[in-house]
Amino acid sequence: MTDAASGSGRVARAVVEGRFVTVARVEDVPPGTVTTVAAGDRRLALAHCDGALHAVQADCLHLEGPLGEGRLEGCVLTCPWHGWQYDVRTGENEFDRAIRLETYEVRVEDGHVLVRV
Repeated sequence: MTDAASGSGRVARAVVEGRFVTVARVEDVPPGTVTTVAAGDRRLALAHCDGALHAVQADCLHLEGPLGEGRLEGCVLTCPWHGWQYDVRTGENEFDRAIRLETYEVRVEDGHVLVRV
């Protein structure tokens, strides 16, 4: 996991489970943090806000900055490279709502975070 708070640089491996893949354990993404996870061959930014986990594409739409290394304030994720901001619940860019990240359905089962890919 790459956690913005810890900067650990690790990326989790996904376990394929049908249409959903396991990408992390709930405790790997504490409230108010974002991390990068692997879901099959995709990299995603996994954020924990408003008591829920949200998954969006890992690369910023501007210049493909690493969103999993960004700053999460509330549910707004700021790209660490040039400050583009997105609502992780919807993927919408905070400045231009027509610009939107790809979002992924997330569910939690027995402490595991699963993402539909």
